Amino acid sequence: MSDRQTQPVTEADLLAFVDLQLPEARRLEVETWLQARPEEAHRIAAYRRQNEELRALFNPVLDEPVPGRLRRVLRRSARWRTPALAAGFTLIGLLVGALAGWQLHAQRSPGVGAAGIAKNAAVAHATYSPEVRHPVEVGADQEAHLEAWLSKRLGTNVRAPKLEAIGYSLVGGRLLPGEARSGGSATQVAMGASPVAQFMYQTQNGRRLTLYVRTEASNNRETAFRYALEGSVGVFYWIDRNVGYALSSADLNREELLAAANSVYKQLNP
Repeated sequence: MSDRQTQPVTEADLLAFVDLQLPEARRLEVETWLQARPEEAHRIAAYRRQNEELRALFNPVLDEPVPGRLRRVLRRSARWRTPALAAGFTLIGLLVGALAGWQLHAQRSPGVGAAGIAKNAAVAHATYSPEVRHPVEVGADQEAHLEAWLSKRLGTNVRAPKLEAIGYSLVGGRLLPGEARSGGSATQVAMGASPVAQFMYQTQNGRRLTLYVRTEASNNRETAFRYALEGSVGVFYWIDRNVGYALSSADLNREELLAAANSVYKQLNP
């Protein structure tokens, strides 16, 4: 096996893959790498869609006629016309590139930092949702106590949304150990991050979904939903200021889970 084949796939490789700038051999390696990582493949597909949207937005500008006033100026200044046009197109390219880079950064930065919540939420869902006798620590009959207990342990107001309108009733909830995350304080790294809350819901026919709630180290206002498929568990997750949320289910398709996530979000942010 050559040295080239053993090179790890980097973020630079992924961005070059999005921009169709990789040599054929490396492109095939990256495609193989993405096939084994559905979450990364979903992220890269989102980047490609964003590139297409940017092209659709800015390409028509290149087809617009040059205004007559500028044509007259260019005719009078033929001596510097070619350098000026080159500089102008360079400036346009830089502006479009900067805009695309900024938008990719805006999409990627929160997603990379928040991606861990999807994986951990899916693991917690897969662990506890199959339970029949002990799916939760505190049942829905003690909802007020459950919310007060979890709020105290997480250090922020925690509420269980009402999902009866979409056919789901609260089963109860539990406290989960938190995971150490980059960006946390030295105390968090040394002793573990803040605990995590999990609420469980189910339908009359036994379909279940769970809401995973954790505090975040930074005050993030990026509330856009992101979707991840972790094994057989679909997850919609988002971060609102200093709290991260992830809604998980192995029983709902993406559209059904999105409808549930919208219901949760509207109740938590009336």
